[in-house]
Amino acid sequence: MNYQLLIFSLIISFFSSAQVTGVWKGVLIKDGQKADQASIIYFDLGKDPISREDVTGKEGFAVRMLKVESKGKTVKAKQTTIIKKTDVYGNRWCTLNFDLAFVDSTGYLQGRFSSLECKGVSGKVICFKINEKISREKMSVELQSWRSIFVDDVKNGRKSKEIRDLERKNFDFKPIYFDYDKSDIRPEFESFLNRIVYVINSHTDLRVKVTGNTDADGSDQYNDGLSERRAEAIIAFFVKAGLKRDRIVIDFKGEKNPVSDNNSDEGKQLNRRVDFEFI
Repeated sequence: MNYQLLIFSLIISFFSSAQVTGVWKGVLIKDGQKADQASIIYFDLGKDPISREDVTGKEGFAVRMLKVESKGKTVKAKQTTIIKKTDVYGNRWCTLNFDLAFVDSTGYLQGRFSSLECKGVSGKVICFKINEKISREKMSVELQSWRSIFVDDVKNGRKSKEIRDLERKNFDFKPIYFDYDKSDIRPEFESFLNRIVYVINSHTDLRVKVTGNTDADGSDQYNDGLSERRAEAIIAFFVKAGLKRDRIVIDFKGEKNPVSDNNSDEGKQLNRRVDFEFI
């Protein structure tokens, strides 16, 4: 099973019983509005469905009852009675209708919203699943700090945290190999290296360690330098592919860390490599 198919299978398994139930939070981006201007939305799609909207940067909020129709991975929801609210100047609580769908590949519940009550109010909604209850009380603006991180994820096309964690956990590291006395990256390894960049850039707290190695031909001093050049070639590739240099740690072992014997061409080839690990 290849890497993409494995991850997709794990995603389906992870969300198979939680696609359109539970609690979700995300943002409402009105048509013509930038993502940075989005307001906050919560959905509880459990036994007694409700929604909560928060005004970004203010303590205004409205909690409403929801009328929900679910079918497979899709949800149609309509806001009804306001349970509790705090008004802020310049904001109107428009009754919204939602047409949502769970997207397997990203782990998001997303779709469109519109209002028959407020002319011209429509846009897109995107949410991620959370393990918490929706508050029906006023909340401090400081508790909106997650919003800017999520908006950045959306703007940069990142998947939900659950999907990214699965991709990281199940990433299959393999060495990449080099020709004799060379530090040039073979074209067949470029897609693998790009996948490493993708996974690291999907996590703000993740780095990669790059360790260069050689076979036993040549002096220790020469092989130390060659293994360093191989590691540096990987770093150059990563940086060109969009990975910041401070997220890469370099190491080089020369001929000191063989994985096979150096008595055959096949064994030497296995030793002419760069290894990787997330740190």
